[in-house]
Amino acid sequence: MITMKTMTINLNVWRQENSDAPGKMVPYTVEDVSPDMSFLEMLDHLNESLMKKGETPIEFDSDCREGICGACGLVIAGIAHGPKRACTSCELRMRQFRDGDTITVEPFRAKAFPVIKDLVVDRSAFDRIMEKGGYISVHTGSAPDANTMPISKEVAEKAMDAATCIGCGACVAACPNASASLFTSAKIAQYVYLPQGAPERKRRALSMVQQMDVEGFGYCSNHGECEAVCPKEISIKNIALMRREYVKAALDAGCFQP
Repeated sequence: MITMKTMTINLNVWRQENSDAPGKMVPYTVEDVSPDMSFLEMLDHLNESLMKKGETPIEFDSDCREGICGACGLVIAGIAHGPKRACTSCELRMRQFRDGDTITVEPFRAKAFPVIKDLVVDRSAFDRIMEKGGYISVHTGSAPDANTMPISKEVAEKAMDAATCIGCGACVAACPNASASLFTSAKIAQYVYLPQGAPERKRRALSMVQQMDVEGFGYCSNHGECEAVCPKEISIKNIALMRREYVKAALDAGCFQP
């Protein structure tokens, strides 16, 4: 019988009762951590031990635990979603760390992402940006035959690459300006490349960018940190596309402010 070696992990976890209360780092030691555990499973393991001792468990977000929903955003060891590239917090395995490591765990920090409790933040600002145009409201009828609306493979792939954004907010957490430009540009770009998005193209760019500013997100200054931590590897080329779309729409509407 093969016995799997376990690890002991030291954590410094951000604890905060609510958005108005002061927060602080609290140290914990987690024993019997399997290298095959996901980071969230390790937190579950810690919470079980806390509840057995009558202590309040650590609040954190998760849903699918398959890297699909984007709910599990954590800043792990100073990096949004942790040290493994193109990976969500729920997909990060403890084998990425060593026995005895000390790991800091914090929430995504941004003015537009207020802390609800501990590691949970309110990302409804993204929902409000989407409400301003991240959809197609024009009736386009049933699905057309494949050859009636020719779209090149290259264009279709660009649209699909942008559409893979899961809205996790890692781009905001990593950006020194807390910009939501990568998220917003991905949601704009996925329709720019396709004919179905053309009727609302100008309104979409204006409304979504303006709402991004209203929510209090910072301005993009091309650090590229957003692309580096994005679990779906969304390209910052989409930000350039968003800027072009916005300037053209603003000029057309007579509201461009350089």
